[in-house]
Amino acid sequence: MSIASSPNDDLTSPDAAVALSCLSCGQRHGVLDGAIACGRCGGLLDVALDSARLPKAPSKAYGGTWAWRDWFAPAVADVDITSLGEGSGPLCDLEVAGRRAWLKQCGQQPTGSFKDLGMTALVSYAQARRRQRGERIDALVCASTGDTSAALAAYGARAGIPVVVLLPAGKVSLAQLVQPLAHGARVVAVDGDFDACMRVVVDVAKRPGVVLANSKNPLRLLGQMTVAFEIAADLAARGQPPPDVVLVPSGNLGNVSAIARGFELLRDLGLLARLPRLVACQVEAANPLYRAFSSSTLPTVASVTAGETHATAIRIGDPVSAPRAARALAATHGLVTSADEAQLLDAMARAERQGHLVCPQTAVALAGLHDLVRRGVLGADETVVVVGTASGLKFVEQKLAFHSGTTALGDLALPASTAALRNPVRTCAPSADAVWRAVESGP
Repeated sequence: MSIASSPNDDLTSPDAAVALSCLSCGQRHGVLDGAIACGRCGGLLDVALDSARLPKAPSKAYGGTWAWRDWFAPAVADVDITSLGEGSGPLCDLEVAGRRAWLKQCGQQPTGSFKDLGMTALVSYAQARRRQRGERIDALVCASTGDTSAALAAYGARAGIPVVVLLPAGKVSLAQLVQPLAHGARVVAVDGDFDACMRVVVDVAKRPGVVLANSKNPLRLLGQMTVAFEIAADLAARGQPPPDVVLVPSGNLGNVSAIARGFELLRDLGLLARLPRLVACQVEAANPLYRAFSSSTLPTVASVTAGETHATAIRIGDPVSAPRAARALAATHGLVTSADEAQLLDAMARAERQGHLVCPQTAVALAGLHDLVRRGVLGADETVVVVGTASGLKFVEQKLAFHSGTTALGDLALPASTAALRNPVRTCAPSADAVWRAVESGP
């Protein structure tokens, strides 16, 4: 199904149904222009969609993320699609603070995080630029807290494009470090935090032929919009009403912005009666959006110095997508929550006792939901969805520390109810009696 209103429509022009626009001055850019910032004023670019020229339902010639291709990448030809089978993360129910919620496990992806949904779009668009416009693309680069680098390395390898990633030295998990190395990316450990890496990588990407792959690049958001499409479709398939509230772990703030755009498109197409309220969930150690929201300074978001946290993937004090997130919160009458380390660990352990091995970032959103329930913010009949962002398997060192009686940040003071969820390894002599004594001992 074509989205063009006439055979002469250019799917890559600034006036196409899927394009980019500046949040500051409104200047439009085409999806193959290669623009990271506005060519007129230097402002941040966002997704611009003309629902009147988009199909009411995508053709779904592909599965997963690319089932929604007509809505986010009509300018990408079949030959340009760079996919590893991403998308279709499972939707499962769980109990949080005595109420039912849904967990959209976007971490169950080829590289173990939701970043795959954005990276398949970005790298496919890069391939389209090379083939359709003959542009030289020598490398894809990113700064990362661990998941962006893993995704970019995998999709760059798939496309045959060299990848360079900048990581804050000593601040990513072992699994997150190994992934880009395994896929052949050049990994550079920077003496600084993510925000320092981000400042450097923007300059690195100024070299001709180098493409920035962080969410400052709005093409990432086009792929991540599909989370909204999947949530709506998954709930409908289960006979459930559309979501009333969607909680999103939030660091650099690109994902909450993308998901908002996705729900807005569904509404504009007449497929959703109203927008769900989006909740950006931050960790106390890095919560600039929460501080701005609480002090009513939005859309201005002042940067902070990020502290140590288990939620390393959202340990970001100067989020690139803050203006996009402010717009998303205004459009959806959204909220912002902040969770401390004890709340994070408690939420993570309780989800895992229900069979969901979650990452610490997802636990921040689960803790945010617990807080909203405690404060009576949610209606009893509201449909609530928590977006899971990464596989818990990327953070096994943290989980082992917790169950061994400490934490990755040392001996934090935890409530007795949280400490009771610890489950240490038991040792015994090689006999059945000894096994049963070990099993029956302790908590």
